[in-house]
Amino acid sequence: MNIIKIGIIKEGKIPPDFRSPLTPKQCKILQTQYPFVEVWVQASPIRTFSDQEYLDEGIQVAHDISTCDIILGIKEVPILQLVPNKTFLFFSHTLKKQSHNRQLLIEILRRKIRLIDYEAIRDKYKKRLIGFGRYAGIVGCYNGFLTYGLKHQLYSLKPAYLCANRNELEQELTKVTLPRNFKCLLTGFGRVGHGAGEIIRLLPIKEVSPEEYITEEFNEPVYCQLEAGDYYQNSDGTFDKAEFYANPQGYVCTLHRFAQSTDMYMPCHYWDNRSAFLLTKEDLINNPRLKVIADISCDVNGPIASTIRPSQIGDAIYGFNPHTGLETDFRESDALAVMAIDNLPCELPKDASEDFGNDLLKHVFPRLLMDDPDNIICEATETTFEGKLNGPFHYLSDFVREL
Repeated sequence: MNIIKIGIIKEGKIPPDFRSPLTPKQCKILQTQYPFVEVWVQASPIRTFSDQEYLDEGIQVAHDISTCDIILGIKEVPILQLVPNKTFLFFSHTLKKQSHNRQLLIEILRRKIRLIDYEAIRDKYKKRLIGFGRYAGIVGCYNGFLTYGLKHQLYSLKPAYLCANRNELEQELTKVTLPRNFKCLLTGFGRVGHGAGEIIRLLPIKEVSPEEYITEEFNEPVYCQLEAGDYYQNSDGTFDKAEFYANPQGYVCTLHRFAQSTDMYMPCHYWDNRSAFLLTKEDLINNPRLKVIADISCDVNGPIASTIRPSQIGDAIYGFNPHTGLETDFRESDALAVMAIDNLPCELPKDASEDFGNDLLKHVFPRLLMDDPDNIICEATETTFEGKLNGPFHYLSDFVREL
């Protein structure tokens, strides 16, 4: 079998991203599992793993990886770094016709690049096989409790991005002290929700059912994690999951029933922009108890009125005044403290990279390099070597049509 060269590109998007699709040890594992594979790493001064760490594992490091057959990245690859007639894997953020990446997709087609979008890699049941959602949930939940401590001047946690790794982050959680009547609400049970659950279960806080959360008072901190059916219902007061995801317009949101008795809310769900809003400005005005929203999902100007912009690593929290609809100091008594970082996994780049690389090794490379009986790679291939949109992505034709 001919040698297949796989390259890891230097991340070029601004602001910089420190993650890598594969750790040095994972590169070595990949070469061991597939003797016909050579892994090359493009030299980078910012990657969370140094060039020397790759060299120490016997991985080749070079400034030019244009001879590689398959090139892996994380964020969108800048147009100047695209190599014609190659296979690229990265998050293109074009599947929803994001206008800021339209020209990138046009250039990919022009250069006859085969683009496999991580976001589109799904099993035969349409479940995503790879992503950073778990670490978004882990870091986002941690940041939620960091924000709560600062808002109420109860305790102070080290920012996640200053922690060496997840172990140190978890040690910081021992500083968390919560009021006896504290109530925390989470929505969503996907990768993000499960990641958040990993963190909250490390704290002295009890999980309760949705019914208990609404109807009972507690003498200890509690939390509740809701599925869509707990806070969306159709006109007859019922919920049909298949119908909801196919036609969410027919459902109203009742999340305010839970939010009324909530001190901190953490959205971890996927939100369809056809769905009813979750918490409107009026909901927030009429809810004096809710003081912290750690918006892990971070849908700006969307379902949660307080998420008026994304925040940034190093400046994670801003205030929102529900009465004025304006940003303010989060420490103000009438302000909601909002944490809405949209690239949360970047705060723990080593751990997040390792988690992502494990999924690549388990779910992607066997199908990309060997057999793919369920056509998972084909279904995730957005563009082809012929410079055309692949079948499942023909809906993007009008998006890339040049005027």
